Amino acid sequence: MNAQVLRSLYGEGLPDALAGVRIRSVNLNWRGPTVRLRIDLPGFPRTPPAEWGDADTVQCQLEFLAVEPIAVAEWEPPVVGDVRMVRAGDAGARRMRVEVVGRGVDLRFECYERATVRHVSAFRCGGDGGDGGPHRFVSKVDSRLYTFLPATDEKTFYEH
Repeated sequence: MNAQVLRSLYGEGLPDALAGVRIRSVNLNWRGPTVRLRIDLPGFPRTPPAEWGDADTVQCQLEFLAVEPIAVAEWEPPVVGDVRMVRAGDAGARRMRVEVVGRGVDLRFECYERATVRHVSAFRCGGDGGDGGPHRFVSKVDSRLYTFLPATDEKTFYEH
C-alpha cells in the first residue's frame, strides 16, 4: 500500500526485489498485531530531490498488519538479508507470507496481504554503515518533527 511515494522517487528504477537490504530494526507490537521493519532500500534514485544534498541511501519502514503466526529464529545485527513476500493460501485468504532471511536474521510470519511504506528518508551512510547522521524525510510531517532518527522508544515514529 502507498508505494506511490517510492514510485515518485525511483520512477522506472524502483527496485522490484528487496534482496541484500540492510535491515536496521524489527519492531514487534501487540496492537494489530504488527511488525515493522526499518530497512535501507537497494539502490538510490537516479534523480533524487535537490534538497537531499549528498545523501546516498534511502531508508523506510515496512509495516505488516494482522501478523500471525511469527517465528524469530535469529536476530544478530548488523544484518543484511532478503525480504520475500508471497501470497499465502487461496486468493480469498488475503494473506501473505513474509520471510526476512540472511546473515544474522531469520524472521518469518504471515500477515495481511499488503505492507505499508512509512517514514521514507534519505541520508548519507556512514563509513561504518551507520545511519546516525541527518535524515531528510519525504513526508512533510516527518520532516517537521525529525531531522535525525528518533530514539527507539518514540512511539509516534516506531508504533504509529
